[in-house]
Amino acid sequence: MKKNVTSTAVAKPKTAACPLCRGKGGALLWQDKHCRIVIVRDTDYAGYCRVIWNTHIKEMTDLSVKQRAHCMRVVFAVEQAVRTVFMPDKINLASFGNMAPHLHWHVIPRFVGDAHFPNPVWGKRQRSGKTAMAKHTPANWRTALRDQLVRLL
Repeated sequence: MKKNVTSTAVAKPKTAACPLCRGKGGALLWQDKHCRIVIVRDTDYAGYCRVIWNTHIKEMTDLSVKQRAHCMRVVFAVEQAVRTVFMPDKINLASFGNMAPHLHWHVIPRFVGDAHFPNPVWGKRQRSGKTAMAKHTPANWRTALRDQLVRLL
């Protein structure tokens, strides 16, 4: 029987060079002692959120098994809240950290007519996408998203 292996990596203190240590990383929606959820300011993608681990670590495997479970519970709660509020055609989940090597997840609602579809949001723009987002974005989406998150978390 395999034993659960926990990480031996040590979280580094916040660093001035890290943009996710220096600031919130977006408009704060929710936080606890481990992580925070922010809205990314992107005019093409209302509802685009990040889940950011509060301590400066690079990889999921730097977390203990319990911390990993907590992080993913939050990521999945954000996905569900975004799906409920926006009813997108697809959700994109991504954890890169190439530009900001601080553990964070992107949760992005996608629509067939959005600016980049079917490409990734970091890919080549296909169209303006404003029409697609406008018809799927409720007027009070920030409040609705926060309410969903509070219910789920």
